Amino acid sequence: MSTFATCLRNHKWEIIGAFALVMSCAIALFMPTGDISLGRMLSMLREGNDPVAALILYKVRLPRMLGGLVCGSALSVSGLLLQYAMNNELCAPGVMGINGGAGLFVLISALLFPGQTGMKGAFAFAGALVATTFVYLISRKAGASRTRIVLAGVAVSSLMTAGINVIVTLFPETVTDKVAFSLGGLQFIPQRQLILSGVITAICCIIALSHSGGLDLFPLGDETAEALGLSVKVYRFACVGIASLLAASAVSLCGLLGFVRLIIPNVFRMLRVKGAGKRIRLCMLWGSSFLILCDLLAGRLFYPYELPAGAVLSCIGAPFFILVLMRRPRRA
Repeated sequence: MSTFATCLRNHKWEIIGAFALVMSCAIALFMPTGDISLGRMLSMLREGNDPVAALILYKVRLPRMLGGLVCGSALSVSGLLLQYAMNNELCAPGVMGINGGAGLFVLISALLFPGQTGMKGAFAFAGALVATTFVYLISRKAGASRTRIVLAGVAVSSLMTAGINVIVTLFPETVTDKVAFSLGGLQFIPQRQLILSGVITAICCIIALSHSGGLDLFPLGDETAEALGLSVKVYRFACVGIASLLAASAVSLCGLLGFVRLIIPNVFRMLRVKGAGKRIRLCMLWGSSFLILCDLLAGRLFYPYELPAGAVLSCIGAPFFILVLMRRPRRA
């Protein structure tokens, strides 16, 4: 009994996170709205004789729920990897220019290959890698310290954002809704892109989990980690590369969503959860459920009008960012 209690205590956040994820997925699929009731949805599942309810469930709600599942995991794990690599809890793909690069190349794909949604993923990955390469080259020239990598990322992010604004201004047809793309949302989830992003996200998360032991050495400092046998530069840039792929997976699906990658990793940092592997698992569980619930809130807050999920995330994330920023001097 004591062993069970110890296991329960050590894994309580993972157990609660799994329960929260199951509940958020169920609510996303079966929450009654003005156009459909819970009883009608359950009746359709039992008897399969309601094409309208089937259309809403399988073509609208299920892709949005799966999109939230993939994007929430990808964004939160990418943020965690960058925070470990840079030893900075305020670091995120948006700060490093990764989001901007992926978003810019998504718009370029829409400009060059209109109507071909399958190109978005490939271009998003290419854009994230281009931005990462720029950051790498700049920081290598200036000296690959953590601070200079972050500063290089800020410069590349500004450059990519300028490119996004130029394309949206000159070619407004490249994006259906500029606000929705800039803030991010789960309204339009292409099936092919969902499968591709899901596979990439799963592979990247598995790689991150399998090498989580090296991440635990980063907080000790570069010199100590090197003395313990960790190739710090290789590990750091590998983390940035995996985070780039994860961020690109999310951007190609849901636009420039922010703050998931900042909120979820820092919540468990504040709760003093130990171990990179455990934090990665928690980010996967809680990042997914958090994004799904934010999307539900965005859709129901002013029903029948719908906000992008990024608007809700911004309202939550901005005060959280200020809280994290204010905690730093006290710890120092």
